[in-house]
Amino acid sequence: MTDTSRNDGDGRAPADRRDETRSANSEDESAPDGGVETTTLGADDTRGPTPDPPEGTVVDDDGGGTNDSAAVAVIVAVGLGFLGPLIAVVGGFGIFAVDWAVGGLPLVANLVLTLIVGQYVAFAGLAIAYLAWRGFDRSRIVSYLGVRWPTPFELGLVVVGWVVILASVLSISFIVQLLGVETAANQSAELAIDNPAIIPLFILASFLVIGPCEEILYRGVVQGRLRERLPAAPSIVIASAVFAFIHVVALTGGVEGRLTTVAILFFPSLVFGAVYEYTENIVVPSLLHGLHNAVIFTILYISVTFADEIEEFAEMAVLPLPF
Repeated sequence: MTDTSRNDGDGRAPADRRDETRSANSEDESAPDGGVETTTLGADDTRGPTPDPPEGTVVDDDGGGTNDSAAVAVIVAVGLGFLGPLIAVVGGFGIFAVDWAVGGLPLVANLVLTLIVGQYVAFAGLAIAYLAWRGFDRSRIVSYLGVRWPTPFELGLVVVGWVVILASVLSISFIVQLLGVETAANQSAELAIDNPAIIPLFILASFLVIGPCEEILYRGVVQGRLRERLPAAPSIVIASAVFAFIHVVALTGGVEGRLTTVAILFFPSLVFGAVYEYTENIVVPSLLHGLHNAVIFTILYISVTFADEIEEFAEMAVLPLPF
């Protein structure tokens, strides 16, 4: 799962830090869903060497193994990926009921409740609840997800990752425009355009709520569960496909436009997954995801708030051009 020759400054490979306590599970120690059961080994453990896993079993670099099939891992991972948005939708009905009961919530209060229910509960809460159900305590959850302060090199990867995302999205969007294919609008973006005063809250939430919560579920748990049984490439692709597709519920427009937009979102998701696979630090894709969203909201804020000035500047800027 990780090249153990890689070292990021403190003498220990990322895989070692991500889950130091993971060990191959025996038949009577399997996790509830058939995944890896982590067991903390003391310094004086004398159980002897772990037997080789059955042929065809994927074993993590840090010694963990699974006794389920790849199909089970895919079903569990994909199921978790779709369960998160389902919880968010159900929670949305609850917020709607509260809004109706009080005669209308203030916009900021409604947005904060939506972020709490739709992100902290539906995504991060589901991920942590799943790992707790598998028997992980707090320290093992932190280890499994890979929660640690990013190194300067990892912060550099955030910037590089964002540049790659920007280039890919601009290129794909240009091709889509040339083909004349319809795209869909994002509900949050539409809300921000109609209410520019709340855009700073969206920018802050990108780093503190949206990025971390979505990455904990889709990279930390969905991709992590797949990696227990599959190589890196298919794990990243499957997790990215699920992540992109679930955005259908957050889009407006026709089916063609929604599917086109989902296809565009697939490429940033691949970068999130690749960065997480390389660093095994959930903070890194969370920052990258937050930066990506924050830049979009910042552009929206500038374009809405200074629309007249930007239009005037653009007209002046094209005067020297030879056409």
